Amino acid sequence: MPDRMLHTLGDEPGERSDAARNRRLLLDAAESLVAESGPDCVTMDAVAAKAGVGKGTVFRRFGSRSGLMRALLDHTERQLQNDFMFGPPPLGPGADPVERIVAFGLARLAQVEVEGEVRRAADASQELRYSHPAHMLSHAHVAMLLRQAHIAGNIDLLADYLLGALDAGLVMHQTKERGVSLGQVSNSWEDLVRRVTR
Repeated sequence: MPDRMLHTLGDEPGERSDAARNRRLLLDAAESLVAESGPDCVTMDAVAAKAGVGKGTVFRRFGSRSGLMRALLDHTERQLQNDFMFGPPPLGPGADPVERIVAFGLARLAQVEVEGEVRRAADASQELRYSHPAHMLSHAHVAMLLRQAHIAGNIDLLADYLLGALDAGLVMHQTKERGVSLGQVSNSWEDLVRRVTR
């Protein structure tokens, strides 16, 4: 896997262990707040209180609320990457490639509500989205599994299409605007993968 993709895993380069620990503590607090109350309730004060630190610590670490939200997206992405690269099957290595693709999509969908709302709050740039290392790693992962499953056709385009079905904005539209449950979306994702890989 290219080095530019692997750098998305782990702590920031050159970060002291205590700084890395504090960063994870703050991001875990922010993630917990998003899950409990949604991203609109995540303030620098609330994160500081949840993490048991001063508000100045949060500002020094992330600069602004938008910076915190971008860091939170990166944090949750790293967790997923670690799970699909090193975790137990079926998401991690050791399972049938098709089962791993299904598990990858289900894990991504489990994050969609939080990811979609945080992405909106972070105002993430859509222009850079597909060349971002996190997206490129997800694409490489799905393409690798399709090749391992001996799927014919243009694998890179097929991986694009499969990942498109997991887009947080689309899934949030489906669940919030159309009233489709996340369970129905998850079942449709699995059905799509199994049809494509027959």
